[in-house]
Amino acid sequence: MDAESRNLRYDDGMDGEYNTRRGRSAQKSGEASLEGQPYFEEPVRLPIEDALDLHAFAPKEVPSVVEEYLEQCRQAGMSEVRLIHGKGMGAQRAIVRRLLKSHPVVVSFVDAPPQAGGWGATLVQLKPPDS
Repeated sequence: MDAESRNLRYDDGMDGEYNTRRGRSAQKSGEASLEGQPYFEEPVRLPIEDALDLHAFAPKEVPSVVEEYLEQCRQAGMSEVRLIHGKGMGAQRAIVRRLLKSHPVVVSFVDAPPQAGGWGATLVQLKPPDS
């Protein structure tokens, strides 16, 4: 497994490896992870919260992560979320803003107030789930 791969357990119960270059590729259940530890017995479920910190994602992963996050938040009934892209050189911010301009569930977006990250985060207003 190369540095571009991550071990995952999918909601369908199938163990697998996700390679950021090739997409999902299945592996047999019980194979060791990168750290030599067995896979989790159950899928790891993360709660949908009103903020997503994008620092953990590579720039090429950001569009798909943000798209899925926005859809999940909308389905959960959230009307506003905060995307934390950081201040840096502005690359992550540009990626996020470009996606938000044309995303069908986005009503509007603005820089977060200073106490919520300022121009290092974007507040996004979402359409209601039934619209």
